[in-house]
Amino acid sequence: MNDNIWVLGGYQSDFSRNLTREGLDMADLATEVVNGTLEASSLGGGDIGVVHVANAFGQLFTGQGQMGAMPATVHPDLWGVPASRHEAACASGSIAVLAAMADLRAGHYDSALVVGLELEKTVPGDTAAAHLGAAAWIGHEGQDATFMWPFMFSEIADEYDARYGLDEVHLRAIAQVNFANARRNPLAQTRGWDVPDLVAGFGVDDATNPVVEGRIRRFDCSQVTDGGAGVVLVNDAWLRDHPDAVGRVTAVIRGWGHRTVGLGLQQKFDRDAENPYVLPHLRQAVQDAFGRAGTDLDGLDALETHDCFTPSQYLAIDHIGLTGPGESWKAIENGETEMGGTLPINPSGGLIGGGHPVGASGVRMLLDAAKQVSGTAGDYQVEGATTVGTLNFGGSTATTVSLVVGQAPAA
Repeated sequence: MNDNIWVLGGYQSDFSRNLTREGLDMADLATEVVNGTLEASSLGGGDIGVVHVANAFGQLFTGQGQMGAMPATVHPDLWGVPASRHEAACASGSIAVLAAMADLRAGHYDSALVVGLELEKTVPGDTAAAHLGAAAWIGHEGQDATFMWPFMFSEIADEYDARYGLDEVHLRAIAQVNFANARRNPLAQTRGWDVPDLVAGFGVDDATNPVVEGRIRRFDCSQVTDGGAGVVLVNDAWLRDHPDAVGRVTAVIRGWGHRTVGLGLQQKFDRDAENPYVLPHLRQAVQDAFGRAGTDLDGLDALETHDCFTPSQYLAIDHIGLTGPGESWKAIENGETEMGGTLPINPSGGLIGGGHPVGASGVRMLLDAAKQVSGTAGDYQVEGATTVGTLNFGGSTATTVSLVVGQAPAA
């Protein structure tokens, strides 16, 4: 039996870089991430049974498809190793992780390399926004939006406001905490940014924090990012065959949840108009992960969640059960989601502070969760963390994945 999936090691690139300005391309990023991940895991390419690559928009930003073959292209020892690419918009990384887990649990392979790669600074910002809009329901909604995803998540904020009321100061507070967390993360994209006090007057200052779409302002948004992340996952059989590696394991994936719904945001609102949760499939994915892990929210010490925009983190707070439906503001006002609070959310800085290379974000969340439970997160370590959750979704939450990551037993 291969019931357990273990994180042997992982690597993240510096999300503040602009690889195009450095004269580098996707192969250079893949080389860095593949080599860094293998080195962190004390493995060579010949030790890998299967490779799963997450990449959402390679063809649009770089013209490069067939990304499953990229690891073998840049690492000769991966030549001939089975590999595939996974696309699920911003959830691509988590889908690649789930595919690797399925391979390992089935015993098809005993070790897997999972890498998420994305270059997004190859084009001007307006073009990048248009490329990212491919994850929406094209031709059916958002046609009049200048920037698709700020528009869509402003719609989510509007839905909250219509159902429960919404004070936008709570959205700005989410951003402020994530930027503050990012300053402690040496790989975060915004770690050196001078961000004003968003809860005070600068949060609505049109010069400092201009409106992008609807309720969404500049500092409500995640970043356009070049970057990658990788992990090596192994199963019980691999550990039995490599007993000397037991002490190198950093974490175990205790539970997972995966839900997929339709592309349309309004579809979702209409279908669940009577549900107290705005997007209940998010809650279902989290509850599935808790059930498989044999825990609940009280068992989590931190959460890495998808804050592509501040309303998406607002969603996470009540959908994971930290508050009742529509009451996320209570946890924000009480400081429950800050470092030192009841449930620190995005100690890494998340997508807003840390950066959001789309195909890599789900892998990066798993890596950060593993860092937390192994006590290796450095200046953004949550004290005493032994169990950390992730919540990663793509598009207007069409694909949602949640993981529960636990501390590896002592060797």
